[in-house]
Formats: sequence, structure tokens, C-alpha cells
Amino acid sequence: MAPEGGGSVIRRRFKYFMPERNEFSTTGEETLLSVSEYYGVKPRSEAFDADAAEGRAASLEGYRKVRAGDFVMNYMLAWKGAYGVSDHDGIVSPAYAVYKINPKYADQRFIHHRLRSDHMRSAFRARSKGIIESRLRLYPDAFLSMELELPDRTTQTAIADFLDRETGRIDQLIEKKQRLVELQKIRRLSEVSQLLSRGTRSPMNWKPSGLDWMADIPEHWQWVRMKDVCSEVIDCKNRTPPQVDEGQYWVIRTTCIKDGQFVQSGGYPTDEAAYREWTKRGKPSPGDVLITREAPMGEACLYPDGLSACLGQRMMLYRPDPKIVRATYLVHTIYSAIGQHYVGLRRKGSTVGHLRVPEVHNFPCLLPPLNEQDGILARLDSNLDTYTKLGESIRASINRLKEYRSALITAAVTGQIDVATWDKQGQTDRRLDEIEEAMQA
Repeated sequence: MAPEGGGSVIRRRFKYFMPERNEFSTTGEETLLSVSEYYGVKPRSEAFDADAAEGRAASLEGYRKVRAGDFVMNYMLAWKGAYGVSDHDGIVSPAYAVYKINPKYADQRFIHHRLRSDHMRSAFRARSKGIIESRLRLYPDAFLSMELELPDRTTQTAIADFLDRETGRIDQLIEKKQRLVELQKIRRLSEVSQLLSRGTRSPMNWKPSGLDWMADIPEHWQWVRMKDVCSEVIDCKNRTPPQVDEGQYWVIRTTCIKDGQFVQSGGYPTDEAAYREWTKRGKPSPGDVLITREAPMGEACLYPDGLSACLGQRMMLYRPDPKIVRATYLVHTIYSAIGQHYVGLRRKGSTVGHLRVPEVHNFPCLLPPLNEQDGILARLDSNLDTYTKLGESIRASINRLKEYRSALITAAVTGQIDVATWDKQGQTDRRLDEIEEAMQA
């Protein structure tokens, strides 16, 4: 069949219209690109670098070149959807695969949407090799041998135009709701900072805080360092514990901690021998406070119950003295204006910074008596429910928008809907209104 016109469909192996591009940078000075599960291929930002600094190569010479319009795949995460068509020239890790799209047969935008549909993600997962899910790999030879049905170029372009427009609308709503989530965080930070510098009731006497950006503080409160209120401050071993997929112990990495919460999926398993070696300085236990030194810096949370784990690189923990300070109070201190100012000074204007071990020991804390700490924590707990419910509602709305976006892409690229009449029927408007009404309920 002809590749264009007449509503025809062709079925071809990827290797015939998307051959691999094997070009490599000689300087490493091109724009570094990242490949995400949601957006596909984008220039890597400083914020992303901070999260991914661990394991980052010192030189990018020898990285794979990418041309605008190329299809880029992280074949180690293809089963999760980490691929897409790049809008930018740049470079990616040599561990990624880069494919040139032949414009005679395929609209680059259509390929981006088609391959990121649920149907294709399932197909890629089925063709990936590996014993366990976290080790699945879709190697280039397996990808290139797969087949894809392609409608004529005119139809591809019409579908791509439709999806660019409709997904753009959905993405704008998602970004708006993500900004609401960030606004909630700012409001919560303001409340925490106010209570941790002023308390729940006005004292009789005040004294200067000693900081040019902070007002007076209660006279009986004390400035202390974390090491002054902890029985131990434990640093990690300066090497990465081995990953052992069948291991019964867990390695806590910096990616395990986000916004004061513990995210176990950010770490990985290891065996008993490694656990014993990496806990010689001390075993983490409930009541401890975990803190990240880098990538990202200054994230903290309580150590979770029921977990046998060791610290990975760039991790430390505080063991609060319960006669002096509550563990949760220390976590709030790290996220308060006091803690964020301290972290910000060490970031020196860059999102990629680090706390040195002595700086973790000397982290400042404005300390009231235990009974006042309890009052502050009770007030924060009583207001937390409001923030939590609103945050959960916004995040649920975001998830529904993402699900609808994914379903719309799949329906359009597989011919389940008529993109020419969709707008006239007001389908997207109705679905978006339903999602918004569900959030207000």
C-alpha cells in the first residue's frame, strides 16, 4: 500500500522507518536531555540535575546525539513509558537508544502520541526482557523487530493536530492544579514557621532573634544545634551498598524522602551482609529523623516503623533526646523558614548544593520547652487535616486528568474516535467539567 493518501494503512517493522541513530558527542557541550514517563523528552533542568546528581558522569563526551524529531528511549524504563520524540537537539546517556523517524512514512508528532499510548506501552512491556519488573529492558534489536500499523500521512497529521490541541488543554489544567499544590505547601510552611518562631500563645517577654530576617522570639526559648539535642548524629558509610534483588533489608537513598514523607520505592533491597556492614555506625530505628545531604539537600522525615534498613550515600540521621526535643519538632524545624534559610545559604544560589557533615551536626533549632513543643505540634496536627484533604483532592483531580489524557491518546491513535467530529460534540469539555465537579464535591 502507498504510504500516503486514500485512507490506506501500512504495517511495517520499526527498523524500516525508524532506524537507530548512532552518533556520539565529541565535546559533551550539547544540551543534556532527560526522558520522563509523563512528558517524554525535555531539556534537563537544574532541578532535575539536583535529583539525579548521584551517578552523574563528570564528562558528557561520548553521549548519544539527538536531533529534533528523533525518538529517544530509555530502554531500562521503557516498560514505564520513559520515551518520546524530542523537540530539541541535544545529547542523552549512552545507555539510551535514539531512532531517526523517516518522514515519508511517519509524522513525528503522531509517532510520539502513538508510541506513548497505553496500547504501545503494554506491547513494549511484553517485549522487554528481565526476570523481575525493575530489571526489564527493551533492547534496540527487540524494539526494531516490532511492527506498527500506520495510517496514511494525512490521517496521521490530523490525529497529531487533534492530540496536540487536546492534550495541551489538559496539560494546562494539570499545571494549574500543580501550582495549587505548591501554594498549599507555601501556606503550610508559613504556618509552621510562624508557630516555630512565636509559639501558640504570646509570652510575657521577648528578645531579639539574632537574625536580620526574623522578628523577636520568646525570651525563654533557646538557639541550639541539632547535635545539642540529639544523643547521636549518624552519618552513612561513604560507599553505596550493593543492590540485592532478593535481599530482606532496605537501602535508604535520598530519593526515599520527599516533602517530609518517607517513600520506600525510592530505595532498593540489599542482603544481610551489606546491612550489617552499613549499620556499624548505628542502626536506624523508629524515632530517628532522616535527613538528606545532597540530591536533594535538606529533605527530612521520621524513620518508618517496621523497616530494617541502612543508610545509602548522602544520608544521615538524628537520634533526638526525648527528654529535650520531640522528633517531629525537628522535622518541622528543617522545613521551617529557619531550616530553609540555613539550607539556602549552603545552596549558594544553585539548586545543586550539599550539606557537609559538620553542617548537619550544626543545623540550627529554636527550642522551646517540651510542653510548648507539644502545644505547637498539637496545633499543627489539628490544622493538618484541612491541608491534607485539599491536597488529596487536588492530586486525585490531577490523576484523573492524566488518566483521561492517556485514554484520549489511545482512542485517537487507534481509530476508536473520529477526531474530525470530536470538538463539535463537546466531548473533552464535558469530561473536564466532570473532573472539576468531582474535585469540588
